[in-house]
Amino acid sequence: MDNQQQNNEFQEKEESRIDYGALFATLMKHKSLYKKVLPITFVLACFIVLSIPVYYTCEVQLAPELTTTRNSGSISALASQFGLKMGMGTMGNSEALYPTLYPDLINSSDFKVSLFNVPVHRKDSTQVMTYYDYLRNDQDKPWWSSAIGAVVDGVVELLALEDTIDQEHIDPFQLTKLQTKIVKSLEKKIVCDVDNKSLAITITVTDQDPLICATIADSVKARLQDFITDYRTKKARVDLEFNRKLYEEAKNLYDEAREEYATYADANLDLMYQKDRTKLINLENEMQLRYNTYNSVAQQLTSSEAKVQQDTPAFTTLQSATVPVEKSGPPRTKIVLAVLFLAFLCTSAWILHKEGQLKPLLGLS
Repeated sequence: MDNQQQNNEFQEKEESRIDYGALFATLMKHKSLYKKVLPITFVLACFIVLSIPVYYTCEVQLAPELTTTRNSGSISALASQFGLKMGMGTMGNSEALYPTLYPDLINSSDFKVSLFNVPVHRKDSTQVMTYYDYLRNDQDKPWWSSAIGAVVDGVVELLALEDTIDQEHIDPFQLTKLQTKIVKSLEKKIVCDVDNKSLAITITVTDQDPLICATIADSVKARLQDFITDYRTKKARVDLEFNRKLYEEAKNLYDEAREEYATYADANLDLMYQKDRTKLINLENEMQLRYNTYNSVAQQLTSSEAKVQQDTPAFTTLQSATVPVEKSGPPRTKIVLAVLFLAFLCTSAWILHKEGQLKPLLGLS
């Protein structure tokens, strides 16, 4: 009984083995089909791949300065080794705009719309245009994308669905359909990433023109720095402006009191009456009080100026924007090879199915 069971198991194993020689012979019977399918696939793949515009990538890296207290800085550094981020309590200024929020800032519509007015020009041209006009009019597209766009435009025109908003005017509060489409396209063109441990900021810009790619990368870096600087110094700048107004008022009052005292003293060199001497003393006291106020406000103004300087963040540029020399994509060779491999698999599967060997190969009855 045991011998019979072992023989059955051996027969099942023999039957379950794949006869690669038979499969290869079956495929070779239809090698003429491969000679037709693969060259046609190669030509079609090349035609499609060559229609995809090339693009370049420029990368910028920044290291922001974080104002932390002495003890909290060490705790934050220890926590970052385990991939943890300390909250606002570790920040000396209780800063709400933590570096990990910078990608959300760059992805906001307001930030992207602010890039529309950046002047750019192609590497092979000296014609200057805005970044918005470049994205609107000078983008190369695959032929199928242009064909689909033409059909959509025809349907929109047929159904009278044109935008009633002025296409030339850019209002971040009310964007047109075209402007919204361009803003969404920037999500793939401009990418910001922040390292959770080192908090290094990496800005990656992708574009069809290498010079415009580097120009926009540098503009994004500069605008991000300006925004963070404005945010970090907003309260200090408000206090500075207020103290500057107080300083101007105190200075004017002191100058008036000093002028009045000097005028009265020159007009009464020989003081014969006690009331004249009393008035002169009162004018002198008033001048001294206003001088004390003026001196105090001047110190506050100096302190406010120092506070603005203290709150202004410093950025270390780890990698500046440079015009890329080599294109980043598309990976045409890999795409063509992948399409050829897929065509080979599909053709082989069709041959095995036609010869009745696909189901046994897949273990199906």
